[in-house]
Amino acid sequence: MQEPTRLFALRHGQTAWNADRRIQGHVDIPLDDTGSRQAALLAQALAGEGLAAIYSSDLQRARATADALAAATGLAVQTEPALRERAFGRFESLAFTEIEERWPEEALRWRRREPDFAPGGGETLEVFAGRCLPAIAALAARHAGQAIAVVSHGGVLDCLYRHAVGIAPAQARTWQLGNASINRLLYNGEGFVVVGWNDDAHLEGA
Repeated sequence: MQEPTRLFALRHGQTAWNADRRIQGHVDIPLDDTGSRQAALLAQALAGEGLAAIYSSDLQRARATADALAAATGLAVQTEPALRERAFGRFESLAFTEIEERWPEEALRWRRREPDFAPGGGETLEVFAGRCLPAIAALAARHAGQAIAVVSHGGVLDCLYRHAVGIAPAQARTWQLGNASINRLLYNGEGFVVVGWNDDAHLEGA
């Protein structure tokens, strides 16, 4: 086992499509005004954590959140495309009610969280987890004994939580994945341990 890496796994700030409950996936949506305020408050909350590195998805909602943290710490942001949200193909830009109206059978398979289901042009849960989880483990392994921030997306953090706690992909979610919340984990070279999840105390008034 390596000396543990302290991992701050962070979801990007709010976007207009988050507020409208539209599927974003790989569509490159910017933060809205609330999201920008959330990113600034998140940066203030983590400025004193002694971060050694900041990694981010290359989608602008994550990158803008990471940039706020970089400004507060003096670190550069390193982008990693493997940290992108799941690709939802033809579901992207739509609300669930619209998906249900157009493709009711596919909407049901998605709601059931079938690991081998992919919307047209999108990724299965299996492929998605196989992309993002090894990437996060590799980043954590580079920084034994240090603290790093990984700024990503709700789907990525969902995969990470399930992997760390041992929850099957098809099991219903009972935990929160708030925008710009702080999720703390340790990585020891063999796996992740959740220390704290969905801490949003810093966002009061955002």
